[in-house]
Amino acid sequence: MLNLDNPLRRHFRQPVIHLRLPSQGKFYPEGTLNLPPNGELPVLPMTAIDEIVTRTPDALFNGSAVPDIISSCIPAIRDPWSMPATDLNAVFIAMRLASYGHNMDVNSTCPKCNHRNEFEMDLRIIMDSLKTPDYDTPLVVGDLTFYFVPLTYRQINQNSQAQFEDQKIMQTMLNADMPDSDRLKLLGDSMKKITALTIQTIGLSIRCIQTSDALVTEPDHILEFLNNCNKDMFNAVKDHAVSLRTQSDIKPLDVTCGECSHQYTQELSLDISNFFETNL
Repeated sequence: MLNLDNPLRRHFRQPVIHLRLPSQGKFYPEGTLNLPPNGELPVLPMTAIDEIVTRTPDALFNGSAVPDIISSCIPAIRDPWSMPATDLNAVFIAMRLASYGHNMDVNSTCPKCNHRNEFEMDLRIIMDSLKTPDYDTPLVVGDLTFYFVPLTYRQINQNSQAQFEDQKIMQTMLNADMPDSDRLKLLGDSMKKITALTIQTIGLSIRCIQTSDALVTEPDHILEFLNNCNKDMFNAVKDHAVSLRTQSDIKPLDVTCGECSHQYTQELSLDISNFFETNL
């Protein structure tokens, strides 16, 4: 809580840029976003405490670092956990722009000659290239119509933690000294968990399903359907959900090696543990 009587208040940090959300404020539950009339959210630079949070292992693992920093830098987003995935990249870039400026140093290793290439990237160009998926147009498969919705940051974080735990189990299994029969059983159990997680994630991406005589919105009913529909129906729904999610991803960077002139692409990861460092 800010002290309104503090004579130093006018020296507090001020908004550096204003962000227009790719979602335009859609998909936020009521009361979780204070959207100004002009649709642009003021973005404050990070504080020293915010930078410490980005280097706190526990906060990074459980995902609390992201909402804490968003609440600090973009207070208009009242509940960052409810923020749709379509806005996540734009919010990350906006906070870095406000904190460190528009230039970011990127390091990349050429896959052909292993030369380490260093170049400067303008984050404003990356911001302008972000696309908003079309969640208004439904998918029609047979006599069913599917309406989709982006995952929230909370759902993304829960999914990431589940994947991390499963990867740890897989790594332990590969390194452990155990009979092949036990290893195969653990592998089978792990594959079932991965499949269940995939189906659950797709289920969360579906807002509702329109049939000839009903509008199904109950998540348990949708999940049960995904577990029991035929594979062609499931794959069509999965491919559409994945396509919507990837449309808001940052496109790989085109790089030409300064040593051998080989052209390749470089993924740009917005991992909070390193994105707010001075270079990548």
